[in-house]
Amino acid sequence: MSHDTQAQRTAERVRDAMFANDRAVRGLGMEIEAIAPGRADIAMTVREDMLNGHDICHGGFISALADSAFAYACNSYNEVTVASGFGIDFIAPARQGDRLVARCVEVSKAGRTGVYDTEVLNQRGERVAVFRGRSYTLKGKPVAPA
Repeated sequence: MSHDTQAQRTAERVRDAMFANDRAVRGLGMEIEAIAPGRADIAMTVREDMLNGHDICHGGFISALADSAFAYACNSYNEVTVASGFGIDFIAPARQGDRLVARCVEVSKAGRTGVYDTEVLNQRGERVAVFRGRSYTLKGKPVAPA
């Protein structure tokens, strides 16, 4: 089995293990659309209970979606990895019924730290937000047992 195939299988095992215990992601109706080493795409449909007083999606829900894609991407190597911080910029509003997809890609991973960029798009491909997450890996702690 090639290294790429093994790395992909590892990412898929981690996805399955994380999702099984991820009450936040499941509770918000998120779906893991794609996973690969250092990458993840997660989708969520904006529900009525996610709207703020302006009738647009509350930024916290968009942040949660982006942060979730970041979490799955940076844990895809099967070492427990947590966020050390993130920043988000909102570009356009999301409305009820919009299907948002957060696409996260690894920018840098060195030692125990990493940087990941996530773009949140609506169903028309319009950018809703951009997010940069910083990760910290806890060495020697697998996400999914072998």
